[in-house]
Amino acid sequence: MIDTLRSSWLRWEVIVPPLALLVLALTYGAEQNGVLTTIDAVALIAAVVVAVHHAEVVAHRVGEPFGTLILAIAVTVIEVGLILMLMTGGGGDTSALARDTVFAAFMIVCNGVVGLCLLVGGLRHRVVEFKVEGVTATLATLSAVATLSLVLPAFTTSTPGPTFSGPQLAFAGVASLVLYGVFVVMQTVRHRDYFLPPGHGEEEDHAEPPSAQRAWISLALLLVSLVCVVGLAKTVSPAIEGAVDAIGAPASVVGVVIALLVLSPETVAAVRAAKRNRVQTSFNLALGSALASIGLTIPAIAVASIWLDGPLTLGLGGKEMVMLALTVVVTTLTVAPGRATLMQGTVHLTIFGAFLFLAVTP
Repeated sequence: MIDTLRSSWLRWEVIVPPLALLVLALTYGAEQNGVLTTIDAVALIAAVVVAVHHAEVVAHRVGEPFGTLILAIAVTVIEVGLILMLMTGGGGDTSALARDTVFAAFMIVCNGVVGLCLLVGGLRHRVVEFKVEGVTATLATLSAVATLSLVLPAFTTSTPGPTFSGPQLAFAGVASLVLYGVFVVMQTVRHRDYFLPPGHGEEEDHAEPPSAQRAWISLALLLVSLVCVVGLAKTVSPAIEGAVDAIGAPASVVGVVIALLVLSPETVAAVRAAKRNRVQTSFNLALGSALASIGLTIPAIAVASIWLDGPLTLGLGGKEMVMLALTVVVTTLTVAPGRATLMQGTVHLTIFGAFLFLAVTP
């Protein structure tokens, strides 16, 4: 019994949060050098990974579709924390960091994650199936929120540049919250069955859900991990921006790095679901995260902009608008039949590759 308890407290997911908190306490506010920056960066990556792990444990205890909702919100909290810390702690012009990160998250999940899931699922199961009602509802909401938040600011005339005026920003924030709130009610209450995998409840190989005690422990460790992510992001933010400048990449690459870091553990969870022929769960994770990323991040940044210096750039450029429109059209064609193969996965991954290439060489 003692050995069992000891081993349960020596698991990596239990050890990492307090270690990351210790690193944060010892290095926060200290003058950074190569060694300290490396230690902080490793602790930051570990904190992100373990935070998503504990969110998955809590999500598994709650069950679908609430589970993917919890995971999406946890990832969004991490994303907002990273953005705010980089905007307040980094040098240079960070007015477009929120836009770049949210757009990168949109492209990563709608092309990278979706494409990888369809490719893996198609190779393993030839044809994968999902419920059209849930996926199309998510995509419609996502398209509306993305257009209102990332496209419309480039065409308004109340303020110079691709920005919103104060009232316009407030409207966009409220509209995003309303759309996301209605979507959550539909996903978890009124039309919950739309988001459950086809054949749910029929001979599925689920792992046993964690105990209530383990779920509560994971919730506590999740909160500790989120604190570590925010604090360590502020500590390493100058180094991240310095590295991007050193390689001569555009400032928007910082947003891509943040999105890739935050979404990497969730990508693993989505691909695992696709390997088990549960692409509906993969879509819940991918498209739900993109919707949460825009629907929650933009309002949070809008509120934070009251205390931030300078304008908040939200409108995309022409190249990014083309990529966004192409993604929405291709994703619509992908999900409309309710079944897909590796062909659709290859198309999405090709668009994702184009996004990454053009982000570095605009």
